[in-house]
Amino acid sequence: MTDAVLEQTVFHDLHVELGAKMVPFAGYAMPVQYPLGVMKEHLHTRTKAGLFDVSHMGQVLLHGDNPAESLERLVPVSLIPLAEGRQRYAMFTNEDGGILDDLMVANRGDHLFLVVNASCKDADIAHMKAGLPDCEIEVIKDRALLALQGPAAEAALSALVPSAAEMVFMDVSVVASDYGELWISRSGYTGEDGYEISVSNENAVEFAKALLAQDDVEPIGLGARDSLRLEAGLCLYGNDIDTTTTPVEAALEWAVQKARRNGGAREGGFPGAQVILAQFETGASRRRVGILPEGRAPMRAHTLLFADETATESMGEVTSGAFGPSIEGPMSMGYVATEFAQTGTKIFAELRGKRVPATVADMPFRPSTYKR
Repeated sequence: MTDAVLEQTVFHDLHVELGAKMVPFAGYAMPVQYPLGVMKEHLHTRTKAGLFDVSHMGQVLLHGDNPAESLERLVPVSLIPLAEGRQRYAMFTNEDGGILDDLMVANRGDHLFLVVNASCKDADIAHMKAGLPDCEIEVIKDRALLALQGPAAEAALSALVPSAAEMVFMDVSVVASDYGELWISRSGYTGEDGYEISVSNENAVEFAKALLAQDDVEPIGLGARDSLRLEAGLCLYGNDIDTTTTPVEAALEWAVQKARRNGGAREGGFPGAQVILAQFETGASRRRVGILPEGRAPMRAHTLLFADETATESMGEVTSGAFGPSIEGPMSMGYVATEFAQTGTKIFAELRGKRVPATVADMPFRPSTYKR
């Protein structure tokens, strides 16, 4: 795919002006890194604040008589009790219990605000239109999306929007500002405190420049975004979760509230419920785990995993792997046979024809710093 056929976000010229290296990602030309470099961008986000363009993701408003009740038909998550001004992580599932996409759902009073992954947004919108005939699905095309992440994010945003400082993790608000109406959530995908901010296309570049004008804020590309989310133990759709993985296999049981499980007030009623709820009772044959390789070499996606040095059949596979700048060592996540999923279990990976030892580890690899 060449740049000529890639979509561009409203920030494209700004990325180029800032010296970004642009690459194809989910059909868009996106910045993979800036002159600072991936390692320094990662560490800057951990110590100060990083600004990410995530405008390629899908923004959708869901209207209806009871959109939360309606949306529960498509997700295994409890949305009816979600308070106004709060958001929750959710996932679309298929009839086999596989994950079609993961998404954020915010209660904004008389409607829901959804943010879906770029690579899945067209399929997600079609899925909602087919499955929610009682709802109006409004696709937002005139707004950009920024993520401001890191310990200095609160000070940076509240300099422009003072009320942002009052929000806590997973709060959402609609705020008037000098840059038009902002849709703000106190969330993100780095393991850091921070915000995601939807801003109109006409004000987006000016708003981004106002954030970048502050000493603590640097632009951050996809390279550091990947290592940050991996240190935080967070899944990348298409790598760590997809239509072949169930929420139980993916260790996402925490996202399925008791009300939707066996014996709950609104048990089942979502695609794949029979498969997923059975796995809650009996377990799954494999599980997503953290993996810490010995030595300095990262074990990257598709690296095969083995029970011991001589096993001929692999019992798992790495789905994401990188060097973790904050933990100063390599880290991976992947799927192993459930009997090998316990923390501290020694396993082996096939790297360049050799069996290299690794240890099953808890995630996140670095503690998260959300403002509770």
